[in-house]
Amino acid sequence: MQVQADTDTPRSSPAGPTPGLRHDWSMQDAQALYALPFNDLVFQAQSLHRQHFDPNQIQLSTLLSIKTGGCPEDCAYCPQSVRHDTDVPSENLLDTTAVVTAARAARAAGATRFCMGAAWRRPKEADFQQVLKMVEAVKALGLETCLTMGMLTEDQASRLKGQGLDFYNHNLDTSPEFYGEIITTRTFQDRLATLEHVRNSGMAVCCGGIVGMGESAQDRLSMLIQLANLPRHPESVPINLLVRVEGTPLYEVSDIDPLEFVRIIALTRIMMPLSVVRLSAGRDDMSDELHALCFLAGANSVFYGDRLLTAGNASVDRDRRLFERLGLKAGPV
Repeated sequence: MQVQADTDTPRSSPAGPTPGLRHDWSMQDAQALYALPFNDLVFQAQSLHRQHFDPNQIQLSTLLSIKTGGCPEDCAYCPQSVRHDTDVPSENLLDTTAVVTAARAARAAGATRFCMGAAWRRPKEADFQQVLKMVEAVKALGLETCLTMGMLTEDQASRLKGQGLDFYNHNLDTSPEFYGEIITTRTFQDRLATLEHVRNSGMAVCCGGIVGMGESAQDRLSMLIQLANLPRHPESVPINLLVRVEGTPLYEVSDIDPLEFVRIIALTRIMMPLSVVRLSAGRDDMSDELHALCFLAGANSVFYGDRLLTAGNASVDRDRRLFERLGLKAGPV
């Protein structure tokens, strides 16, 4: 199966679908891609990638937990849930000064986007007002801003946009079919509703998922179909490899084949050719060779820094050495 893309397609449009992109992917379409020989699949993904991006440019984002632990949700992968017996403490919302200090350090290390994450089901008004101040302060540093803090109302999305927030992250996590095995405290439709509020506000959407949670290959394809068939593709698509944490229900789940992970990256690039595809959680356990294959398959962004929300991440020094060996240059993509 060969997918063609219009090389003159604009990188983004202010509203509505982008001309030339597909939003009608079927399971049969995705399975046909998935069944390609590995070399053919990666070649097709890299060919599409080169039509729209510099293949040797990589965007760096840094993620900071601004409110850790104590989340009432029951996401089976998450050590921040109060329902799981992990060693993650419940902490208060950071003050703006601490966030700005971390953002300055991220900028100095080469990050161009600063992402803030809060372990909430949905933000309360007093906390929300404090987060608005954080967004304004980080934006003033010249960084792109991204935020994830659970479900949003239409009004909250509009206020975040008005404060200058560039991206809101709200992952689908997995397929609609497997979703109930991972989360029961909010529905798949709840997630779609928040994404609609974010899109309607004019902010860019950051939305992806997690692989390696015990889902089937068909579930992974179904998740990508959901993303690719949104009215507009997410501008940013983070693909996370499960980080198994003792005390969570998924601690004993088996690892997935690394080449399967590369296939998912390749399909993400082919199905959403204008989106930035980010290697997110799980990079600390990925070899340099696996990183290189993912970049070849169309990934062009990483979470950069020694720590994500609560999990370790590939070190800055390791990343710098890897980028140098691969000839990758950090910057906007």
